[in-house]
Amino acid sequence: MSSKDVRNQLSKKRYNVRLSQIITTFGVGGIMDFIDQPLMTASQKQWQNPNRIYEERLAKKLGVNGFIFPKDSDSEYNVPFVRFPRWYYCPVCKKLKPIEEWEKEYSIKHKKDANGDYMKTPVCTGIEHKFEVPLVAPSILVACKRGHVDDFPWIEWAHRTKGEICSNPRLRLVSDSGSLGLDNMKVECTSCHAENSLKLASSENAFKGKFPIDNKNRYPHGFKCKGHLQWKNEEEECEDEIKMTLRNASNIYFPKIESSLSIPPYSDKINCMIEDSGEFQSLISAKEKKEKKGKLDDFIENDLQDYIEDIAKEIKMEDKIELISYAIHRMLFDDEDSNKESRNDYRYEEYGALNGDVVPLDYISKDFKIEIKNINDYGIKELSKITLVKSLREVRALIGFTRIKPPDNFIMGIESSSEEARLIDIKDENDKWYPGYEVRGEGIFIELNLDLINKWIEENSEIIKRAEVLNDRYNIERNNESKREITPKFILLHTLAHLLIKELSFECGYSSTSLKERIYCDIPADDYDMNGILIYTADSDSEGSLGGLVKQGEPNIFPKIFKKAIKNANWCSYDPVCINSTGQGVRNLNLSACYSCTLLPETSCEEFNTLLDRAMVVGTLENKKIGFFKDYL
Repeated sequence: MSSKDVRNQLSKKRYNVRLSQIITTFGVGGIMDFIDQPLMTASQKQWQNPNRIYEERLAKKLGVNGFIFPKDSDSEYNVPFVRFPRWYYCPVCKKLKPIEEWEKEYSIKHKKDANGDYMKTPVCTGIEHKFEVPLVAPSILVACKRGHVDDFPWIEWAHRTKGEICSNPRLRLVSDSGSLGLDNMKVECTSCHAENSLKLASSENAFKGKFPIDNKNRYPHGFKCKGHLQWKNEEEECEDEIKMTLRNASNIYFPKIESSLSIPPYSDKINCMIEDSGEFQSLISAKEKKEKKGKLDDFIENDLQDYIEDIAKEIKMEDKIELISYAIHRMLFDDEDSNKESRNDYRYEEYGALNGDVVPLDYISKDFKIEIKNINDYGIKELSKITLVKSLREVRALIGFTRIKPPDNFIMGIESSSEEARLIDIKDENDKWYPGYEVRGEGIFIELNLDLINKWIEENSEIIKRAEVLNDRYNIERNNESKREITPKFILLHTLAHLLIKELSFECGYSSTSLKERIYCDIPADDYDMNGILIYTADSDSEGSLGGLVKQGEPNIFPKIFKKAIKNANWCSYDPVCINSTGQGVRNLNLSACYSCTLLPETSCEEFNTLLDRAMVVGTLENKKIGFFKDYL
């Protein structure tokens, strides 16, 4: 990328962004609206000397060596941004043209080399109106379901009614009434006097039909996508249909985030020591070079042992060479986890660790420390286990993104791509690093009594019908691509998690935005059972937690919180409308659930506030008996 395509190391005095947002909300390919211009986060291959993060299980599943996180400094962000959109207009003279033409005017006025430093803030140099005016990026773009986004086709749209593009188009963006709404805006060419209103630009058929013809492009059957990948300055073939979208619309960027808890044996102390060593990073770099040359087997046979010995010396564990060797072979060369397809398969190991099935009771680690409580001390017959998670580490990785429609988060990895929403892989085929970051915190894990759940489902045909409604709506747009089935058990667990988070946020001092859920629930196709909930808080700026959430899980406190959460769910301020609802939220994927009773900030919910039904917990107005926790009302 040239200096005109990427701006490096933005000043913190003028640009404000949390580094974690570069992995999530505004990740690679996402557009961030700064105070003076919108910018797109560039490919992670352009990041300067990033920090490296290792999480063995997740790295194996995604087929990478690890994850990278932007380095922070006192004054700058070591992350490059691409200038996009590339069309700007002047609110004074109304001219509309690409940023390259604005930069050319800027270099002439300021007597700068056009190939040298470009203007850092887009301005109209005032050749006509005698003073510099900040430029404005139009709010409308075009995107396709294959993950591409591009500038609105301003030239083609202006000349559409005329039938041909003039030889020297010069555009203006004007308003008939002074309003900035699309209905009152039009784009006109001052060279040939062609003009066209933007009123129909958002219509379904806006880009269908014949478009004007010029010497470069022909659009006899409608304007198609050009396959631009601005975030890495590349193009690919694409003739998909495009649709207009707003630059700050929610459907312009859907990041695909995969997360993992560090659990034993992957969180063992020796693993942490190896990952923190400089020699281990040297080993990773050497392994990557040999892989690219197709000489990985020779490297393992002839060179690997030397690196293992150097690592042992660095961490002062020369007497544990065999243990270190075993750990490194498992971390870097064992692909046993790569065949896990669904989120459930991946989380089953976490489920076993949280309920104590695979972790020694005296296990202590900086990344994973639990205390399994005596369930009889709580007096809640619907629960079979409670675990206080005193220390946990979660790694979150950005693997790609979609546009127009969200990806299927139930399937892990790039395999979740579909015809309706192509998932763009942000790393190249030979790249071995995804953007990611780690957080540490604490949590409460509860497991519901499986026998009582099965009995509840068998005795209530009404809850089966309610679950089938949400299941049909969930899968109707997926064309059977996802193997996921939405069951009454999942809706019960998910809704209960929301109710507990709401109640815990009042009791332990954390805001609801800082508490998150992690649902462990099997589907009929699985050959195992899971019926648990992890409610946790994790912060990237802290090495641990203060214990405020874990304390709420003690036997003298948690039963009160639990029962109060159930009782508060019995009545919503929007009842009876809410409890009798047949569909709420995105694509009507909720039944009895609204912001007054059940919904949370979307950062807290891993299902984007969908697949919720309060009736599963407390029943309906007509039939309280179908509620799993009816005895607490």
